[in-house]
Amino acid sequence: MSSIYSKTDNDLIITRINQLTPESKALWGKMTVDQMLSHCQAPLDFTFGHTPMKANFIMRLFGKMLKGKVFNSNEFKKNSPTAPAFIRTAHYDFDQTKNELIQKIEVFSNLGKDAIKTTNHPFFGELTYDEWSKMHTMHLDHHLKQFGV
Repeated sequence: MSSIYSKTDNDLIITRINQLTPESKALWGKMTVDQMLSHCQAPLDFTFGHTPMKANFIMRLFGKMLKGKVFNSNEFKKNSPTAPAFIRTAHYDFDQTKNELIQKIEVFSNLGKDAIKTTNHPFFGELTYDEWSKMHTMHLDHHLKQFGV
């Protein structure tokens, strides 16, 4: 599995992002390509400490029960549930949003584990740096596959 902290791995992700065009269509789901690019930034922003989020007790309990299943997998399932704060329904400037996502991915290449400002996930609870890496790379891969790149 690739690492969000690896420049080499991130360069491969960025190459895939650069294959997207404003006309790219989803193979599943409802998002447009610009919405997906914005959506992919949301978990990164949370990790950087820019987007505080909390889950209620029931969701945290449910998340802790699912944590092993999610992290023992190598991909997210199609049409998996999304945190309400990460849902995108507006439209965004494609080039600007794409460049912002690339810049945020590069933060991990440049700072490594120091990019992570919180280790407490609102749904899964406390995550290790390796679990954060796996979750971010799985999420990015999931949505890039969604758009055929």
